Amino acid sequence: MLYLSQMLGKPVLDSDGEEIGRISDLAIQTGEVFPRITSLAFLGPSKTPFMVSWRKYVASFEGGRIALNKPAVDIRFSYLQPDEILLARDLLNKQIVDTQGLKVVRVNDLKFSSSGPQLRLLGAEVGARGILRGFAPVAERAALAVTKLFGHPLEEQVIAWNYMELVDRDLSSVKLAMSHKRLSELHPADVADILEQLNPHQRALVFDHLDKQQAAETFSELEDEYQADMIDDLSENEAADLLANMDPDDAADILGDLPYEKKEKLLWLMGVSDQRRIRALLGYRDKTAGGIMTPEFVALPEETTVGATIEKLRRLDDDHETVHYVYTLDADGRLSGALSLRVLVLADNETALYDLVTRDLITADPEDDQEDVADAISKYDLLAMPVVDESRKLLGIVTVDDAMDVLEEEHSEDLAIAGAGSIGAGRGGRGTRSGDETASVGTLARWLVRRELWFIVWAIVAVLTIFAGGFARLGGALLLAPFVLILAENAVALALGDLLDYEGSRKPGEIAHVFGRNLLFAVVVTEIVGLFFWALSSALASANATLSIWPDSWDGEQARLYGHYALQGAFAPTLIASFVLLALSFLVNLYGRRRLSRDKTLSNTGITLAAMLFALLIQLSLAWLLTPWIVA
Repeated sequence: MLYLSQMLGKPVLDSDGEEIGRISDLAIQTGEVFPRITSLAFLGPSKTPFMVSWRKYVASFEGGRIALNKPAVDIRFSYLQPDEILLARDLLNKQIVDTQGLKVVRVNDLKFSSSGPQLRLLGAEVGARGILRGFAPVAERAALAVTKLFGHPLEEQVIAWNYMELVDRDLSSVKLAMSHKRLSELHPADVADILEQLNPHQRALVFDHLDKQQAAETFSELEDEYQADMIDDLSENEAADLLANMDPDDAADILGDLPYEKKEKLLWLMGVSDQRRIRALLGYRDKTAGGIMTPEFVALPEETTVGATIEKLRRLDDDHETVHYVYTLDADGRLSGALSLRVLVLADNETALYDLVTRDLITADPEDDQEDVADAISKYDLLAMPVVDESRKLLGIVTVDDAMDVLEEEHSEDLAIAGAGSIGAGRGGRGTRSGDETASVGTLARWLVRRELWFIVWAIVAVLTIFAGGFARLGGALLLAPFVLILAENAVALALGDLLDYEGSRKPGEIAHVFGRNLLFAVVVTEIVGLFFWALSSALASANATLSIWPDSWDGEQARLYGHYALQGAFAPTLIASFVLLALSFLVNLYGRRRLSRDKTLSNTGITLAAMLFALLIQLSLAWLLTPWIVA
């Protein structure tokens, strides 16, 4: 396999073997599933750019070097065609949308396959190997060898061309392959997720390429902050047109957050019918049934026949809200019943709706809290709930998708209240959304233990050591103790996450594999760090001997103690870390065996605390024993 990074800068030779330039880029013809290379761009003498046809002039390409089939004087240069793009200029180091993985990634390299004289683009390398290869091929080989040693080889992350969507350059006029999976083919919710990963310029560029209906559906799926930003970037006519194509309830939610002047201007620019539907919803308070209902529903007199009802449904607009139920109205226009589409299609065409409807309906008042309505829809497995006024006049319906959005929103708020950012009320309370209630001491303490456990352990041990009069002998070890504690904390997280991959297995060999790999990793990392500190302390000692870097006010004993601290703080953790990670691997192994046997497991915090205390115990013990030897 060939990569673009391996070819850029390589020589271009004519048929006489003379170098006529260096490869600067390759062009592809985009209207193919896996496009072939169509043109070769290279820099000639004095960095002059040239381009030639690949099919006409390229005889061979080996080791990235390209040999042409004609002497330099017979070569005729060409130009980039409308359906061609340059790979290095238009793709390399640019952002693309992975339409299969639904994410925005950066192209680090491009992968080719060769078939005779042809070279075809397979896809984009978006992983670490592409970065390392572009930096230096030896770096990629070294990283691959190291990762293989630990049982996790560094795999390629290649996105096939037919799953790539370009966003950094407007290529709307370029003809792409019919099989090319485009953003316009994705679900609006997936497109919204991708748009949120782009910067504002790219977001607007991609959004402009969507048709009106998909743009409206995608816009309604965006988070509120992105909707606000994009509304500000659109012209008033574009914004009004976009909102008019959205579901009325979604449009009303967006308009309700805009300043009064802008809201009225956008409403005035809409059509009369669209404006009337949205204004009807703007009159209801936020977070109520009226605020989330849609006025698009099907309601017919109860004497209407099944055949007439089906004909009515056939005439609905394509963008009409999904019909789950048909509602019936009595002679006074009040809601009298509902029937599902299943009941409707199975009934005889001449049967009146009056004979088919269910009359015991669960309804909502427009002022009911939206969370209560959503809970009721979930509880009774409804696809929609009618919203009626005091006289049972049907105002709108709350659909199951809007109910799910409400439940998700409320769940997120509850998590935020319970989380670190907005700690809610203590035991027995949910807290308040306004954040008026302060966090309880117990909740705050639990948060500190989870997030800053290493600092708490270090501070307690340091204070106890100072009060016990042991700082003179353990000062160096305490200064480097945070390194050991953080190392233990992160190693626990790494090892536990690693072991969870083997949760479903009870084979001792697999657990031993995890045990050995983590131990080997620990020894290598800690020895490297220890050697660094040892070299640093040795350099300080040498500098003091030749340059007298200690202050003149220091006597020999002070200088000797300073050197003792440096050596103790550097050498002891190097010895300690291997023992610490050995003990840590034992604890993780024990945790894994208990988990796999489905016994009661230890908590992550408990394991982390045990590893930290064990590490600190070994460090302080070794430092206490080594101090007399170092000072002497």
